[in-house]
Amino acid sequence: MAVVVIGKQVLEKEWLAARSTEVNRSGVDLTTTHAPSRDHSPWIEAVVPGTVLATLLKNKLIPDPFYGLENESITDIADSGRQYYTFWFFIEFECKLSANQHVDLNFRGINYWAEVYLNGNKEVLPKGMFRRHSIDITKILNPNGKNMLAILVHPPDHPGRIPTQDGQGVRHEIRKDVAAQYVDGWDWMTPIRDRNTGIWDEVSLYVTGPVKIVDPHLVSTFFDHYNRVYLHTTMELVNRSNMVVECSLHFQVGTELEGNIYHVEHVHTQNLSIPAASRIQYTLPELFFYKPNLWWPNGMGKQSLYNVEITVDVKGYGESDSWHQHFGFRKIESHIDSVTGGRLFKVNGQPIFIRGGNWISSDGLLRLSKKRYKTDIKFHADMNLNMIRCWGGGLAERPEFYHYCDIYGLLVWQEFWISGDYNEKGIPLPNQVGPLDHDLFMVCVRDTVKLLRNHPSLALWVGGNDQPPPNDINTAIKNELKLHPYFESCNNEYKYSKDLKDPISEYLDGTRIYVQASTWDGFGNGNGDLAKGPYEIQNPEDFFKDDFYKYGFNPEVGSVGMPVADTVRATIPKQGWNIPLFKELSNGYVHEVPNPIWNYHKYIPHSKPGSVHNQILLYGTPKDLDDFCLKAQLVNYTQYRALLEGWSSHMWRKYTGVLIWKTQNPWTGCRGQLYDHLHEQTAGFYGCRCAAEPIHVQLNLATYFVEVVNTTSEELSDVGIEVSVWDLEGACPYKQVFDRLNIPSKQTLAISEMKYPKSENPKPVYFLLLKLYKMSDNKILISRNFYWLHLPGGDYKLLEQYKRNKVSLKISSLTSIRGSSYEVRMQIENTSKKPESTSALQNSNLLGKKPSLFDKILENISAKKSIDKGVTEINGSSAGVAFFLHFSVHACKEDEREGEDSRILPVHYSDNYFSLVPGEVMTVSLTFEVPKGITPRVMLRGWNYQDGHMLL
Repeated sequence: MAVVVIGKQVLEKEWLAARSTEVNRSGVDLTTTHAPSRDHSPWIEAVVPGTVLATLLKNKLIPDPFYGLENESITDIADSGRQYYTFWFFIEFECKLSANQHVDLNFRGINYWAEVYLNGNKEVLPKGMFRRHSIDITKILNPNGKNMLAILVHPPDHPGRIPTQDGQGVRHEIRKDVAAQYVDGWDWMTPIRDRNTGIWDEVSLYVTGPVKIVDPHLVSTFFDHYNRVYLHTTMELVNRSNMVVECSLHFQVGTELEGNIYHVEHVHTQNLSIPAASRIQYTLPELFFYKPNLWWPNGMGKQSLYNVEITVDVKGYGESDSWHQHFGFRKIESHIDSVTGGRLFKVNGQPIFIRGGNWISSDGLLRLSKKRYKTDIKFHADMNLNMIRCWGGGLAERPEFYHYCDIYGLLVWQEFWISGDYNEKGIPLPNQVGPLDHDLFMVCVRDTVKLLRNHPSLALWVGGNDQPPPNDINTAIKNELKLHPYFESCNNEYKYSKDLKDPISEYLDGTRIYVQASTWDGFGNGNGDLAKGPYEIQNPEDFFKDDFYKYGFNPEVGSVGMPVADTVRATIPKQGWNIPLFKELSNGYVHEVPNPIWNYHKYIPHSKPGSVHNQILLYGTPKDLDDFCLKAQLVNYTQYRALLEGWSSHMWRKYTGVLIWKTQNPWTGCRGQLYDHLHEQTAGFYGCRCAAEPIHVQLNLATYFVEVVNTTSEELSDVGIEVSVWDLEGACPYKQVFDRLNIPSKQTLAISEMKYPKSENPKPVYFLLLKLYKMSDNKILISRNFYWLHLPGGDYKLLEQYKRNKVSLKISSLTSIRGSSYEVRMQIENTSKKPESTSALQNSNLLGKKPSLFDKILENISAKKSIDKGVTEINGSSAGVAFFLHFSVHACKEDEREGEDSRILPVHYSDNYFSLVPGEVMTVSLTFEVPKGITPRVMLRGWNYQDGHMLL
């Protein structure tokens, strides 16, 4: 057996599990004389990291709780008792140490507490979902290197009973524990029957020499307009030997150039002595950097990351331990804005207008993975969002989540595990009693801060959702997370790093603000009065009105989020495919009545009787599930684009930011989402992507003025805007051009009113195309925005017959393949008859990409890739707009079963749910992974192409 090397070994395979009541052996027996076997009941393959329910589902011992009404057939812990979900987990591993080596058994997250047995030795892991555990197992490893580990995991102490009537956090008993609170159910979430009991995060072995590095803290300070930068580092060093050791501490900072090639920026070595069997805190001398590459949020600049490596060598032994971390140089400041009253954030001295979303968890059964996190976070970046709020009823998110936020530039608002409680009518309940163990809560707070504090994406800490923690906890957190004086000063009063007499990296954090709750201190009305929302359908124009929201920063505002029809079929049985009933009320509004399965999946209607007419019926009565979901996507796109455009219209004058409630669901819900649990985007995803462009042209739906939003730090000079209206016959009856415009930085500028509705004989339904372009450089397109509109008091029912208008398209494709990774570039051209007055901007390849890009890509493509080109022509008899086109990717299999969901997910599209006017050209890229043995096929559908066309 090979001797293990210094570093981490993750234990993620070959785990077994069994219900504790079905195991008649003790932990000592299981790890000495009676090792479990997968071949013998009751032991089954376990999901680690994951939950008990995830393990039961993997072994098909329960139905999928996220499918249809199956969750109702799964035993709830309130009915079974906690013992029912108390489970053993078992694994065998090899580990044989050499002289002077030490090994820790590390747990990054267990819910809720556990008894650990290793080779017959017992250790109890204390309570708390959000704390790490580390056990020195050096002396209890078996001499032959073969070891047996059994863990008895106990559920939360107060799992609670699910109320008979749904409510928003109705009297959650689990709030008495330090654990995720959403698991008792919410108005958007079904209850999780095991309350997320399990080994929900990484388990690993960590081998070191005599000295171990623990929780380094990296902090950067900036001077002389960010030209002079200092890196401060503090860590704990643990000497496990019985003698004084002489050490060399090596500190290296570099950047990755290409592949595994690094450019080393700094190397520093420090010699020190560590007393025997001791634990010391050590602060390195600060390192100076001149004009380092800064880390910027999404839409503001590049996410520059440096590789920091700390290694400790022990005299007479050699390398004892090493630690690695990606680190970004950036400074985040925040204060309450005097103009809007909202909280304002600055990154590297530049104000950032926050457009982000609320986040619960990637998966309700905590089947978390790097691959899933990467998709989730890239989706948020694809939508041009710049902040994610980790909501207080959910998780302290994992380092992998933050790693991808670092890479893709998503600022993170991390909340601790407090949430306001409500009665069945949604009225807040006073005198919150949880958590019961205040000391435990603070242990979890400190450990979470140490786990996450080095990530540049982490922007602020927040005490809880809606309500602050109990007074003593709130005070303790404020003290623990107090800012270092350097970060208290927004004006950089410190001239030089030597003025930092109080070592900044010795603070628990010291660099980020702490806000006591999500509707306090610059969020909502700032006083905790739940001034947030609304959460349902709106008239799109209302988002632009001055009286829509009173305060400067809205932490939660949401709307609908109906998934596509394929997702409904994949997650709901056939008896649940019937669409809602539309009941007309005496006041002329419509009340939607969904079927019981949709209701269970938290569907919310597309109307608000008394104020908002049904937004789906504006397009005509849907005839079936496909028609309903397609019209729902039109509504999704319109709602979420209007939401963000409405906020951007008031940027800095009235608002400093907004967070959508929510961007995603941790289960197969039918509300408040921009992509579903299967990773299929709704059209609202692309409405957000359009509206949140850093530079954006838009129509104010309340005033009908064309506006340009410039969120960047640079003035936009010498630009033009083309405004064109297209009718359902393919004609262009209205066109305006504005040129030689200058748009100030960080400002929204109203340009001119779009007057087509006031013109003579306007059409009742029409299309509007806005294009913002650079006057020089061959009129390179900067922003493009396409609307479908009706006259005041009208509807979109004429679009129903427009489905019959078949518009000609030409689609050229270029496919590159590397292993299982596919990249497909589609060039789509509307080849129907062009109007007499042809636009100079028919090419809509965003950011100046021209159709000839295909040839350039082909010339420069890597020889390691397989290339395929193709051309498809769709012939049509009508001239006009090719409306609401959308791609999807499917698996082509010989043994495909009827009704099987053939989609390949996830797919990253550069755009989707787009429209093309006559003569217009657009390029869309698709990237995705294909399972082994599967041939992918790309499908194009649209309002005029309901049957779909297979392109590859």
